[in-house]
Amino acid sequence: MTQTFQEPEASPALLLLGQRTDPVSERGVDCPGDLPEPSDPHLVERARKAKEALGDRVFILGHHYQRDEVIQFADVTGDSFKLARDAADRPDAEFIVFCGVHFMAESADILTSDDQAVILPDMAAGCSMADMAGISQVEDAWAQLDEVGVASRTVPITYMNSTAAIKAFCGRHEGAVCTSSNAEVALRWAFDQVGGIDGDGKVLFMPDQHLGRNTAVLQLGLSLDDCVVWDPRKPLGGNTAEQLDAARVILWKGHCSVHGRFRKANVDTLRENVPDINILVHPECTHEVVTNADYVGSTEYIIKALDAAEPGSAWGIGTELNLVRRLANAHPDKQVHFLEDTVCFCSTMNRIDLPHLVWTLESLLAGEVPNRIVVDKTTQEQARVALDRMLALPAAQPEKD
Repeated sequence: MTQTFQEPEASPALLLLGQRTDPVSERGVDCPGDLPEPSDPHLVERARKAKEALGDRVFILGHHYQRDEVIQFADVTGDSFKLARDAADRPDAEFIVFCGVHFMAESADILTSDDQAVILPDMAAGCSMADMAGISQVEDAWAQLDEVGVASRTVPITYMNSTAAIKAFCGRHEGAVCTSSNAEVALRWAFDQVGGIDGDGKVLFMPDQHLGRNTAVLQLGLSLDDCVVWDPRKPLGGNTAEQLDAARVILWKGHCSVHGRFRKANVDTLRENVPDINILVHPECTHEVVTNADYVGSTEYIIKALDAAEPGSAWGIGTELNLVRRLANAHPDKQVHFLEDTVCFCSTMNRIDLPHLVWTLESLLAGEVPNRIVVDKTTQEQARVALDRMLALPAAQPEKD
């Protein structure tokens, strides 16, 4: 069967990548060097030659949501935590080039040795979700929780998609880190630290409210009423002291700008137009989308589900467009549909393009180390505590439908 993937239409509101910048929200938009022109017909050859010349000195990591033009040069691909661990498994590599976003490179710097340089090809490749939980906001929230007598029975859990400073906060406050595939295990562990799931202890889950809510309700069996949202712009996060006292899960008001775009209407439209379609979405999607999907799981789960799917089966996938397009091309015997009807890239990750990769590799060849990501020693040590707590958790069960 011929694959039926159709490229979604460009949204009129889409920020044209590389054409405009937003210095207020982006970490940095100026490249400290001369970028090759995107129209340079020799970019692929330049990247290939530079990588070959660097040899084992360089190890290139490519996140699943990265552009194909960059992925072709990655030594390994994966999600953020897998890639950080892959970097740690290559102690002889002098340079770790992380084609992802800022928090991912921070995690790699935490897990690798001081002798290795972790490099982000474009410093403007941030993560809007991670930036929704600033360390000063989280410290202030914790102080308010302490004032109303809640902090002492609350365990902070931060999603991997957070800054090193937030991971360090969890390390200082007896908390841990989680991924989208082991969030259930991490939350069960957290509740065990404060009297168990049936007690009056709480979890402060940061920064993605949707992953926290979906895990608490659909996997732990808590109710939507057991969850409150903490808005850092409001006193007590927009809650009363009584609401915080009664809550079991305090969800930080953050979200993924990609997965938050999907709507139940997208699911309904595909079901109406494609007979027997399977809806497969990421747990960062809203609760309404997740509860109307057939399958829910991490990026790795989505990839494995398509690999195992029957030829001729139809799939509507709710995750980043680069990955969905790549899955469609890899499975021409299956119908792969994007859940949205307009372009839905991770715009900040897409800032890392072939010109930035070429510039990075050629700079390294010239003896310059551009855009090195360095996490200070104290933050590293405290964040590592939270990461080690996660690594010590029981292995997550295979992700369920």
